Amino acid sequence: MNETPRPTLADTRRRASEQLSRLVEIMARLRGPGGCPWDREQTFETLKPYLVEEAYEVLDAMDAGSPAEHREELGDLLLQIVFQAEIARESGEWDLAGVIQAIADKLEYRHPHVFGDAKVNDAREVEQNWARLKAKEKERKKGERVSVIAGVPSAAPGLLRAERITEKASRIGFDWPDASGVRAKVDEELAELDRALASGDAKAVEHELGDVLFTLANLARHVRTPAEDALRGAIRRFEERFRWMESRLHERGLPSGEQASADELEALWAEAKALESGR
Repeated sequence: MNETPRPTLADTRRRASEQLSRLVEIMARLRGPGGCPWDREQTFETLKPYLVEEAYEVLDAMDAGSPAEHREELGDLLLQIVFQAEIARESGEWDLAGVIQAIADKLEYRHPHVFGDAKVNDAREVEQNWARLKAKEKERKKGERVSVIAGVPSAAPGLLRAERITEKASRIGFDWPDASGVRAKVDEELAELDRALASGDAKAVEHELGDVLFTLANLARHVRTPAEDALRGAIRRFEERFRWMESRLHERGLPSGEQASADELEALWAEAKALESGR
């Protein structure tokens, strides 16, 4: 079978430039006089939910393992960037060229071992240099010292935020040397959760459950298995097994499952799990 030849960098640059220019022109026309009424009404505020939605659809496509779907969803996410850039250009604040220039400048500045004379021995040193340079940037902008754990969006999913914050803290040595220490901490936090559950104190349960989840996210970082990815995988498996159970119950004349016994449901769940393992 003949494989499609990989595009050269020169070809990719040419086509990317052409297609990005085309997309910018399309967006300007949609927002301009005689364009689309819906597009013309949009603002930064109204576009917020679409930006988040498209980002999650990219993740779904990545989980599905479909290159074509992945490419399509990245295009939808790119549209949101171009859309916001066009709104900003209309008001004279900034434009897409400024967005691209800013990230290009940032990448060159934070990779002095590639674009400058700095020397590094491994990826760990790259991360440490990145953190130092990023801190300098933030201090220069704010005019004051910035915490090493700053910069993780407060609106990010909890597990992802916990993982990123502990990663940042590790850059100044505040971390376990290996995963075994974090695993032991999980047992410690679970024991504290058990005591809170036994006490019946709802606030204590919330507190200790949060500590368990935070520690599990930290463990995920140590074993290089993103907690959000692991949880999405568990949810996906649950959905597949549960829908299989629903189908079997429907075949038995119990569409809602209300009349199925606990033993019957447990047996169906075990069967669904076994079938999944056999695939």
